[in-house]
Amino acid sequence: MAKVGIVMGSDSDLPVMSKAAEILEQFGVEYEMTIISAHREPDAFFEYAKSAEEKGWKVIIAGAGMAAHLPGMCAAIFPLPVIGVPMHTKSLGGVDSLYSIVQMPSGIPVATVAIGGGANAGILAVKILAVSDPDLLEKLKGYSAGMKEGVIKKADRLDELGYKGYMEQM
Repeated sequence: MAKVGIVMGSDSDLPVMSKAAEILEQFGVEYEMTIISAHREPDAFFEYAKSAEEKGWKVIIAGAGMAAHLPGMCAAIFPLPVIGVPMHTKSLGGVDSLYSIVQMPSGIPVATVAIGGGANAGILAVKILAVSDPDLLEKLKGYSAGMKEGVIKKADRLDELGYKGYMEQM
């Protein structure tokens, strides 16, 4: 049974939204991904959002651009967390998408990541699920430790290249 639904309004959103799927796969979280236009096929969209809870989903990650109603409408129908991913747009660089998603009315929150932030949407979904899953929480802690090690290795590489490190200056 899927735990996370990933929905986007167009196949042009797939490069960003696939990053969320990659993160979920990395953590072993089940998901289902689809494309539904809230504007062009509203009946299909309503059925998608209404049936998400009975499918066992705990989180929906919704990506949309321009008049980005998909995440907000998911949040209006689905009673559990929705994470909005604003897409970059040619006309306004994605700021239009960001404002459409983040400016929700009181009582209908959408957790919103950066423009094009598919990977962070995946990580946020994992963090939400980890609240009630100790194994997933341990995987998250390992992921964070791995990121820290990556930064330390990069800093060590600067030392190898002969640059004086920040810590040496103190």
